[in-house]
Amino acid sequence: ETNLKARHALSVTKELGADISRLAEFDGIVVCEAPNNKLDKFTGVLSWKASKHSLNNKEIILRGCVLRNTSWCFGMVIFAAGPDTKLMQNSGKTKFKRTSIDRLMNTLVLWIFGLLACLGIILAIGNSVWEQQVGEQFRTFLFWNEGEKNSVFSGFLTFWSYVIILNTVVPISLYVSVEVIRLGHSYFINWDRKMYYSGKATPAEARTTTLNEELGQIEYIFSDKTGTLTQNIMTFKKCSINGRIYAGEEHDDPGQKTEMTKKKEPVDFSFNPQADKKFQFFDHSLIESIKLGDPKVHEFLRILALCHTVMSEENSAGQLIYQVQSPDEGALVTAARNFGFVFKSRTPETITIEELGTLVTYQLLAFLDFSNIRKRMSVIVRNPEGQIKLYSKGADTVLLEKLHPSNGDLLSSTSDHLSEFAGEGLRTLAIAYRDLDDKYFKEWYKLLEDANAATDERDERIAGLYEEIERDLMLLGATAVEDKRQEGVIETVTSLSLANIKGKIIINQKAETAINIGYACNVLTDDMNEVFVIAGNTMVEVREELRKAKENLFGQSRSFSNGHVVWEKKQHLELDSIVEETVTGDYALIINGHSLAHALESDVKNDFLELACMCKTVVCCRVTPLQKAQVVELVKKHRNAVTLAIGDGANDVSMIKSAHIGIGISGQEGLQAVLASDYSFAQFRYLQRLLLVHGRWSYFRMCKFLRYFFYKNFAFTLVHFWFGFFCGFSAQTVYDQWFITLFNIVYTSLPVLAMGVFDQDVSDQSSMNYPQLYGPGQLNLLFNKRKFFICVAHGVYTSLALFFIPYGAFYNGSGEDGQHIADYQSFTVTMATSLVIVVSVQISLDTSYWTVINHFFIWGSIATYFSILFTMHSNGIFGIFPNQFPFVGNARHSLTQKCFWLVVLLTTVASVMPVVAFRFLKVDLYPTLSDQIRQWQKAQKKARPPSTRRSQTRRSSSRRSGYAFAHQEGYGELITSGKNMRTKNPPPTSGLEANSWIENLRKKTTDTVSSLSQDKTVKL
Repeated sequence: ETNLKARHALSVTKELGADISRLAEFDGIVVCEAPNNKLDKFTGVLSWKASKHSLNNKEIILRGCVLRNTSWCFGMVIFAAGPDTKLMQNSGKTKFKRTSIDRLMNTLVLWIFGLLACLGIILAIGNSVWEQQVGEQFRTFLFWNEGEKNSVFSGFLTFWSYVIILNTVVPISLYVSVEVIRLGHSYFINWDRKMYYSGKATPAEARTTTLNEELGQIEYIFSDKTGTLTQNIMTFKKCSINGRIYAGEEHDDPGQKTEMTKKKEPVDFSFNPQADKKFQFFDHSLIESIKLGDPKVHEFLRILALCHTVMSEENSAGQLIYQVQSPDEGALVTAARNFGFVFKSRTPETITIEELGTLVTYQLLAFLDFSNIRKRMSVIVRNPEGQIKLYSKGADTVLLEKLHPSNGDLLSSTSDHLSEFAGEGLRTLAIAYRDLDDKYFKEWYKLLEDANAATDERDERIAGLYEEIERDLMLLGATAVEDKRQEGVIETVTSLSLANIKGKIIINQKAETAINIGYACNVLTDDMNEVFVIAGNTMVEVREELRKAKENLFGQSRSFSNGHVVWEKKQHLELDSIVEETVTGDYALIINGHSLAHALESDVKNDFLELACMCKTVVCCRVTPLQKAQVVELVKKHRNAVTLAIGDGANDVSMIKSAHIGIGISGQEGLQAVLASDYSFAQFRYLQRLLLVHGRWSYFRMCKFLRYFFYKNFAFTLVHFWFGFFCGFSAQTVYDQWFITLFNIVYTSLPVLAMGVFDQDVSDQSSMNYPQLYGPGQLNLLFNKRKFFICVAHGVYTSLALFFIPYGAFYNGSGEDGQHIADYQSFTVTMATSLVIVVSVQISLDTSYWTVINHFFIWGSIATYFSILFTMHSNGIFGIFPNQFPFVGNARHSLTQKCFWLVVLLTTVASVMPVVAFRFLKVDLYPTLSDQIRQWQKAQKKARPPSTRRSQTRRSSSRRSGYAFAHQEGYGELITSGKNMRTKNPPPTSGLEANSWIENLRKKTTDTVSSLSQDKTVKL
């Protein structure tokens, strides 16, 4: 994370400064907790100079942090060993990742070895029987003596001979071919220009070549939020001041209640030399109100310039630079700066701002720091007129309860505005102030000093005093900040949702902010039946909340009768052997980090997993890196589903390593995630293309390749098995030895590689337009054990046709010249030629997408076969190597016979026609979704009329708005301590594209599926 985190030294050690001699004499002893993975907690005691000082997380810098805004820092190493540090305690172990197809291939190869042994045993028994009954008649002819050859021993030798001959059924070259295909797929990912991010000149990168096809089988996605779904760049969008909305968007929704002028040009801030040139605002009426001297507007902007923890500094060019602890505050202070209220500098006692060109210094009397419980922060200042003011900003759910009763009308209008802002996915804050009496403040401050000096219940006493003074506030308005989504996030989330990929978003923000971000990124929608929030602090509370959520979910689901909720019966994998009811509906689950720690305990995790898997979206807030990995492992272990984790920071590394597929985004937070990932790119939107196009194609190609490869091997090898029954089980090969050697290497290797690398059933655009095409990979339909046995049966049938059709045709047959053609060599050439032509025709039928390379390899392989055949059967090579090439002249003799070609044609037709007929009937009667889409696209040659865009409706305000804070405690103390920070350039902001694509996608998908379903049911 790039957000700043406040850390400071103990007061007793702070005095050492940078004095090397004093530091060298430091002899303190630290007694602390054992190494653990809790990033937000540390307990220890420093013993030094006969006194003890407590240590907590504020005095500890973790390994892996980057120091900012300090010229030096001296520290004492607590955990010297690398594995003991919290960073390493949170890092997962590197695992060797293998795809489900890899594991299935290993199982199938073992089965094939078993089949090879069975075939060898059958033929060995046949040889023993044949030697016992028939072989004895040949002993006198072969000059064998009685008892010289034992039939059992002969069968034993024959077993090993047939193991050698039939070894081609074992796909040894399969693994090499698979790696070549995967390498090609990886290059396609690297070369894809549509996944190239020109903003950083960053292409997509496949950092591994062994997982490509599993990209087409993803069921669960685990995503980080900051830097992954969003840019982590905050932009001041709107504000409500004294009941009036000022909207800073260029194209505002006409249905919204705004008083935005018709001018569409951005506000000209040239009147303000201190303005940030990157800031844009389009509502000119706010500038007019400022120039007219509206006191409420001035006070509102004054609060934005005073109530914050920002540090300022001028760079070498004299430009004012802000260093912010959270980008939320940076956006608010920058907005105030552009509107003429410029935060200039601060000291522990003062804050200096420039109000419309006039420098004004406020005395900082007290800083009421932010905390997760308070959800607000306040400053108490004395202005130059001597008035004491309390300025406060915070979550509307908290701050609006602290208002004076006289705010009734303004509270009502501002609440409507807050709900409207939240409905647009913006992060909101309420702004209020209070005038304080000098005498009252002095009494209150004396109590605060006493509370700070107390040793018992110090925090509770301070919190009580904060509550006392932060009351009877006067409301001024509210702000709305946008956490800029990455371009294309909504389209990607929608498309992946249509592909039935479930999302688990892991957000290191508070629950309110998480809900806001979820709605902004379309992860959460108003169409959802309910959003469950789990926020228990104990295991009992978490278990009870999970139970109530499940009861509520099932109760609501059973009350539905309009067909939107579907009930299914599924086997509960590995958790229980019972059948559970799974709701396929629109539900979401939001759970906090402390609740998640209890939910992952053995007693509760079953309930948590069951509820999470019933929900369309799960959002985890404030979780540690190890918890991210634990959630992934939980789903992997008990759901037997393929998982994908995507993140951009070092805190995502454990999650990336744990998931089946890890994707790193090269964003704002360095390259740690990229270095630990399997794939990397620069923008979240590229995930859509990676999965729906490259992942789906890789899975489709690999499955088709494997089906053909196993078919080809069985068709080629089992001919030897049938021939064994006609050659006395003598282990005689039915093919020429050179053909056996070259068949898999030369004659059939390149066509199947071309199909595995280039084939595609539908285009990349169709794959993106119709995400439902992704379904077969999730269900593992294209290659499984059933498909394997179908391939084996197909290969057995082809081997029967290859052997018995030529055998029957040549049985007692004669050639045109009256000579017999039933010799072994002619029979061998006929079967070999038929085999090459049959497998070539078969791969032609399997190829869906023809390229020049496919044509060249398929027809070139047939031409190569005949070229080598004539060469090896020529007189010339026989003269040179008479022992190695005994088939002299056979090719020329066989290929001139008409019956030879008729046999080859009959064998090819008999082998291929059943496949053609089956596929024709299957496409016509039981088409897959891709079949239907191809047919539909052919029928839709005329351009469809452009679809009218549906008006966007604003979400209802049933939920309270999230608040724009990514703060941590401790910054008030840091500021008042006088340790000012240095500054660096803030990150640039960039606009977002319009998201009308989502409407077109939804309409196109609905139209397509409805048109396809008119006559036939879509089946995956």
